[in-house]
Amino acid sequence: MSVNLVAAVIKPIHREGYRFIAIFAVVTALLFLLWEPLGWIGVGLTVWCYYFFRDPQRVSPLREGLILSPADGVVSLIEPAVPPEELGLGPEPMTRVSVFMNVFNCHVNRSPVAGEVTRISYRPGKFLNASLDKASSDNERNSLAIRMPDGRQIAVVQIAGLVARRIVCEVAQGRRLEQGERFGMIRFGSRLDTYLPQGVLPLVAIGQTTVAGETILADVTSTEPPRLVKTS
Repeated sequence: MSVNLVAAVIKPIHREGYRFIAIFAVVTALLFLLWEPLGWIGVGLTVWCYYFFRDPQRVSPLREGLILSPADGVVSLIEPAVPPEELGLGPEPMTRVSVFMNVFNCHVNRSPVAGEVTRISYRPGKFLNASLDKASSDNERNSLAIRMPDGRQIAVVQIAGLVARRIVCEVAQGRRLEQGERFGMIRFGSRLDTYLPQGVLPLVAIGQTTVAGETILADVTSTEPPRLVKTS
């Protein structure tokens, strides 16, 4: 087996995944003892669990002004919205870009920009389908405000979904993040909202697939209008 093929199959695992993979493996062993066909179903679920917690390396474009996607998934909403009040960013609407992650996406979250985490706020809530608009206000969430080098701030909000029951945030207030740096994850299906600075237009479209730490959501230095897209 070639090195490239091995790298394509064997992925690094986020530390949050080890105990879940172990639980799936133990249950699979018990299923084999009960009835072999059930055991093979368990093997499939264990492999899925392994890939759910994968944490692959990413190649992030590094340039001041770029705002990268914080999550793998599909852009589900682009609309003006007031950022979570607990972040203290004011009552004025900002452009919100929502990326929905299904249970097959990589769930490691990455910082859209380089900057200082000025505030982190966790709020318990419901577990509605994360693709719904009201999930932003009703669901369990963890919100971060990040100050960019030019002084402007963005908000990144981890939102639990229908299946997700645990938001993991691995950074603290005052931490300086690099562009594309890992800052947390959400277990088993969820959504990430990014609130762009005032006057910054998104360079993605609803339905577009994003890659955390690689896909450019917006560019604060660009005067380019929103891009026209087509589905083919």
